[in-house]
Amino acid sequence: MTSMTPSRLSSFREGLLHACGRVTLAIAAMLLASTVLIMLYGVVMRYVLGGAPIWVDELTRYLIIASVMLAIGVVWAEGAHMRVALLERCLPPRMARGLIHYQWWLTLVLMTGATWMTWHYAMSASMFRTMGLGISRSVPMLSMPIGFALITAQVLLHGPRPLRSQTLEIAPDEEAADLPAHDDKTGGPRT
Repeated sequence: MTSMTPSRLSSFREGLLHACGRVTLAIAAMLLASTVLIMLYGVVMRYVLGGAPIWVDELTRYLIIASVMLAIGVVWAEGAHMRVALLERCLPPRMARGLIHYQWWLTLVLMTGATWMTWHYAMSASMFRTMGLGISRSVPMLSMPIGFALITAQVLLHGPRPLRSQTLEIAPDEEAADLPAHDDKTGGPRT
């Protein structure tokens, strides 16, 4: 049996991260589409037929939370979360690598801790039932530890490297074209 070279291991991790992201985004999209359909059902029942079932609001709330928890890890791995990468760009390369490793470890520790805490919280709610659906509260609450576990796995697969930046780079000649054509002080044309 041959061992994997670092480049093959990296491409394997990238492929696994990409596949995990596609699956979780597909599930999150299905949950969001289901939420829209259930909300439309509730609107029709309430305003056309005179009364919506009590479980509609509760189920849509749980589905929205579950879809966000599934998608958040993919958004992190793609670098689409709101973040300021100014220090990473301004620091010397060695210090920037140290900062990136620190951020990666901090994210890994926080997401692992969140997975553990939300798992225990979901299990502690098992003796209670939801009002509308009549199911154990642990069932909808499990979306939190599952979501945080997925983020943890995606952080591990991503590794300590810079996140992709979603910022737009503006060329110097484009900056001048974006200036307003009027003077803010006088309200007249800029001279």
